[in-house]
Amino acid sequence: MANKPRSNSSFLFLLLILHFNMGKSQLQLNYYSTSCPRAEEIIKQQVTELYNQGSTAISWLRNLFHDCMVNSCDASFLLATWRGVVSEQTSVRSFGMRNFKYVNTIKAAVEKECPLTVSCADIVALSARDGIAMLGIPNIEMKSGRRDSKESYVTVVEESIPSHNASMSLVLTRFQAIGVDVEATVALLGAHSVGRVHCINMVHRLYPIVDPTLDPTYVVYLKRRCPKPNPKAKAVQYVRNDLKTPLIIDNNYYKNILQHKGLLTVDEELATDPITSPYVQKMADDNGYFNDQFSRAVLLLSENNPLIGDQGEIRKDCRFVNAN
Repeated sequence: MANKPRSNSSFLFLLLILHFNMGKSQLQLNYYSTSCPRAEEIIKQQVTELYNQGSTAISWLRNLFHDCMVNSCDASFLLATWRGVVSEQTSVRSFGMRNFKYVNTIKAAVEKECPLTVSCADIVALSARDGIAMLGIPNIEMKSGRRDSKESYVTVVEESIPSHNASMSLVLTRFQAIGVDVEATVALLGAHSVGRVHCINMVHRLYPIVDPTLDPTYVVYLKRRCPKPNPKAKAVQYVRNDLKTPLIIDNNYYKNILQHKGLLTVDEELATDPITSPYVQKMADDNGYFNDQFSRAVLLLSENNPLIGDQGEIRKDCRFVNAN
């Protein structure tokens, strides 16, 4: 019997999968070993120096998250608003982000060594790896070879990046859309271990009525840190997710949310959703398992649909598309 012809939709789907896998397969370890042998050394040195000067290591990881969740790991979020480009940084999802200027510092150091060779997208990925190492999870074997986007995707940022209080089902859907499975998603949310939440993003759980899922003793602490909102207040108030090891990525986050001490709605749902809760318990019980899954998850995130070959460009300045 003759095989039935494939439908056009099935063929297009296969092409998309092939394109996605080809992009991942063309990323390589030590991609710049010939074209710029000291590239990774320079990036690591710069990240270390900037950290010692007061930059926060977690910001490097957040850069990777914001870059790779929107369309591709292509440094599109670094583009400034200029000549018709509207920066992704203007989105409400970028609230609280910082250290953009430090990416430009690293780029300048790499450009001095190897002009127009190392992409901003790879600087985002490799600096995330080096920042994560400072937070207690070393030796992530990050591949490189990404190229930079020539456009911003500001119109799809909010539909690509879940909000602080999105439902667990929506969070899982967004991550699965870029190839990050449930177990890896649970691990990635462990980055909250070293994060902090601005009070504006969680006061709805305290006022006017306390969220009944919150631990009552924890509520007392939270209300001290986040008093009833005052529209005239100028200070940006925040709460840390992990009070015991705030500068180490570890499984204390999972222990906290199992005790109903998560700051955000998504933290509470992660611990109670039947799809994610088994992984939460396992990570709370075994820090080594969490570390392994977190490393795997970062790699999955970092390889989302990269631009390769002659796609995109290598920007000279991460804030602007190269002049034609």
